[in-house]
Amino acid sequence: MISTRSDIPVPASSPRTGPDRSEALSDQDIEAYTMRKVGLRLLPFLLLLYIFCWLDRSNVSMAALQMNQELNISSAAFGFGAGIFFLSYALLEVPSNLVLARVGARRWLARIAITWGLLACAMMAVRTPAQLYIVRFLLGAAEAGFFPGLVYYLGLWFPAACRARAIAGFMVGIPLSQVIGAALGSALLGLSGKLHLSGWQWLFLVEGLPSVLMGIAALWILTDRPEVAHWLPKQSREWLHGRLEQEQHHIARSHGSVLRELLQPLIWILIFPYFALCAIGYASTFWAPTLVRNALGLSTAATGLVVGSIYLVGAIVYPIAGAMSDRTNERCRLVALGLGLYCVGGLGIALFRNSPLCVAALAVGAAGNALFNTSFWCLPSKFLKGSSAAAGIALVSSVGTTGGFFGPSIVGLLKQATGTDSGAFLGLSGLALIGAFVCLALTRLSAFKRTPPRAASAATIV
Repeated sequence: MISTRSDIPVPASSPRTGPDRSEALSDQDIEAYTMRKVGLRLLPFLLLLYIFCWLDRSNVSMAALQMNQELNISSAAFGFGAGIFFLSYALLEVPSNLVLARVGARRWLARIAITWGLLACAMMAVRTPAQLYIVRFLLGAAEAGFFPGLVYYLGLWFPAACRARAIAGFMVGIPLSQVIGAALGSALLGLSGKLHLSGWQWLFLVEGLPSVLMGIAALWILTDRPEVAHWLPKQSREWLHGRLEQEQHHIARSHGSVLRELLQPLIWILIFPYFALCAIGYASTFWAPTLVRNALGLSTAATGLVVGSIYLVGAIVYPIAGAMSDRTNERCRLVALGLGLYCVGGLGIALFRNSPLCVAALAVGAAGNALFNTSFWCLPSKFLKGSSAAAGIALVSSVGTTGGFFGPSIVGLLKQATGTDSGAFLGLSGLALIGAFVCLALTRLSAFKRTPPRAASAATIV
């Protein structure tokens, strides 16, 4: 496609076509401008949303440093309360993403953010283990569909050649939220007694309100599809729509209802490695403050800073992993490497529980998380499209995310029964290792065979 007249700013190196300063733009010129414009419009806001999504999902781990003792919540009760979030989350992932595909991402993502923010604030009213279970269950129901919705939404905006970097652009919010949450959580826990509220109550209130405000802002900032994005020049809209349509042509047509498409074996194969990641990942996340405090004997404030520095490792690795994935197109092997690092990290937690090496093991797991996620979520779009892609991504997320219930719960139960969590982390490490071998086996399937990356994959998106 060559255009001789454009409202896209032209690079200085572009050839002139006449005295009227009209420019002949190549596809590369259009792609570079379009993807940069899309990246700057969408990714910073989605990153901010995802940071608070993770803050409101996992801040219970920081709150536990005060809340468990104040409310007399046992290790088993806390592990169950932290994990029950994922049961309701898993149950509603697929229905939520199907609604998103029907009504549009703008309205549905806004609804999700507003309701989860309100329920995150409601955590400050918890007084008993039963109330903890109820609010965490409702929080999971409110947030259901947000992550797979974002993955599906980015598939509507970013071609495959730069999709891993786009996914990394918002998923870096996971470690960033843990860095911010550790530092902010430590400060908020120090507000105990202010306005007759405990520090953990301040934590839930202050970290929940921004999600409500950003959910309202999403109605103005997000756009459902490129073809209706009036903030893009017409030429950019046409190029991006055509490029994405061309990619969809290479995916096999659906041969039945969405429900029938969800029975595809490839979807269920992908679920296992994601389940393994969630099991060991969330167990590490929810127990990280306790593990660090026990290993180093630190105060609450110092514990928060150390936990934040651990997840800073993941924040650094995410953009590197995304660029590596797009450049090499080695999706499955990078996913396997990520799970392999989590296996090493889990072994370190189990074997060096009361040593600084336990902290290093948590950092290894944080790096593994980045390598896994940036490549893994590029895999479903290799064989799914349309509403089948929305449902398939949600199914993988929902069933796999139940690992987030079992992981923390198993750690809590075994710790209460045996006085140590070593056995739990050893078992979770073995699960991660099996998941890594499954990912390596996927490279033998035609749908996941590595293909040479396109030259256009070098386009700047941020």
